[in-house]
Amino acid sequence: MKIELRDAPFDPLVELGRYQNTLTGLHGQYGATAIFIGTMRDFNDGATVQEMTLEHYPGMTERHLQRIVEAAAREWPLLDALVIHRVGALQPNDPIVLVAVWSAQRAAAFAACRLIMEELKAKAPFWKREETAAGPRWVAHNTPS
Repeated sequence: MKIELRDAPFDPLVELGRYQNTLTGLHGQYGATAIFIGTMRDFNDGATVQEMTLEHYPGMTERHLQRIVEAAAREWPLLDALVIHRVGALQPNDPIVLVAVWSAQRAAAFAACRLIMEELKAKAPFWKREETAAGPRWVAHNTPS
């Protein structure tokens, strides 16, 4: 299971393929790979957003994400998981997060992927500052699922 925060843009599908190629010991075991790719929107709370900055506490944020993935692995029979999350300055349409889960069965993969993403959005220690025409603003809450 891999958790990574990045301050540079990434291509989620390239990262997915690259990581899946390292799972040679699992070939033939997984029948399902569930993925979620989140991208930055150019609007939020009624305003156009030109840029967003994601801040975090190094170390603490990674540990929190690791606990989320471990909780999903206790709930469902996962073979592996990958979470890559951007930090720093983002532009509209930039990928923010990739969550990928491998399991023998699709139900477990779908459920675990959703839980990881929902917990990440609701509880992970990230702080968002948006740049709008009216100036910068901190985002007080996440958007509903």
